[in-house]
Amino acid sequence: MKRIIIHWTAGTYYPTGYEKEHYHFLVDKDGNIHNGKFKPEDNEICKINKYATHTGGGNTGSIGVALCAMAGFKSKTCVGSYPIEKKQFESCMCFCAELAKKYKINITPQTLMTHYEFGLKNPKTSSAGKIDIVYLPPYPWVEKNEVGSFIRSKVKWYLQRSEK
Repeated sequence: MKRIIIHWTAGTYYPTGYEKEHYHFLVDKDGNIHNGKFKPEDNEICKINKYATHTGGGNTGSIGVALCAMAGFKSKTCVGSYPIEKKQFESCMCFCAELAKKYKINITPQTLMTHYEFGLKNPKTSSAGKIDIVYLPPYPWVEKNEVGSFIRSKVKWYLQRSEK
C-alpha cells in the first residue's frame, strides 16, 4: 500500500452497510474502528466489485479511512446534525498512525491526504470537487487548505508517541 486517503462519510455517526463497501475502515462517533467489506490489500490491484471504491481515480494502492459524520454539511457555519467529534477525530488520527507503521507509509502530502486534497491534485478524476475534508468542527480555526497539513501533523505526533 502506498497511501492513506481520509474521508468523511457525509452520513450519520455509525457506519452503514453501504459505507462499509466503500471504505476499508470507518471511525464512529465514539472512536471505535469498524472494518469495511474489503481489506486494504484488495486495493493493490483493483478488480471490478473486489475493492473499496473510496476515491475516484485514486483507489489503486490506497487505504480508505472514513470518519462517520457530516450529514447535512453545507459550510463551517452550517455543519449539519452530525459534526465530527473530537474523540472520533483523534481516534482516527491514532489509527492512521498505526496503519502508516504497519504498511511502512511515510507521512507526506503524497502519502497521507484528504479526499479533497486528492481531488485538487487530480482534477480530471471523479474526485475533483469533493469536499471531504474541508472543515474540522473540533478544530474550527483550521482553515480549509490547512486541514491536510493539520491531519499529517496529528498522525506524525501519534506515530512518534507510539515509538517511545
